[in-house]
Amino acid sequence: MNDFQKQINDLKIRNKRVEADKAWETSRSRKISIILLTYIVIVITFYILNLPKPFLNAIIPSLAFFLSTLSIPILKKWWINNIYK
Repeated sequence: MNDFQKQINDLKIRNKRVEADKAWETSRSRKISIILLTYIVIVITFYILNLPKPFLNAIIPSLAFFLSTLSIPILKKWWINNIYK
């Protein structure tokens, strides 16, 4: 019985870890951090390359990332029904 109980406890621990990973993957905190890091890296790159207005122009790729994280409900539903099956 101890082995069975240990397996159950191991599964509970694993499930909590998986739930935490999933929560992080879908969190606003993660998206905001990636947007900010993207912006900073692009500003630095634009600045090093002497491109005009690096602080302003770095906003565009950061916004593009943000838009790519949005869920499109109609497309998502179609994908689940037709592709994911």
